[in-house]
Amino acid sequence: MMVDETQKAYSIPPMKLTAILTPAPEGGFVAYNPETGTSSQGETESEALSNIREATELFLEEFPDAIKSQSITKTFELTLNA
Repeated sequence: MMVDETQKAYSIPPMKLTAILTPAPEGGFVAYNPETGTSSQGETESEALSNIREATELFLEEFPDAIKSQSITKTFELTLNA
């Protein structure tokens, strides 16, 4: 039996992506994914993470080649002299 190539679902392999959550001044959290530039928000950390996951998934369904490389997340200290 031949399979029609136009009927095959395109699947993106599983990947680990970064979510940066920042408390929002008005309450809740803003979520950002640096690999795609997607952002979202939520009332709780869990909701913000769920929302950024959904936003990123929808973005990658439309633009599957948008991720060129995995982000490297580092922290650093900064001392300001006032």
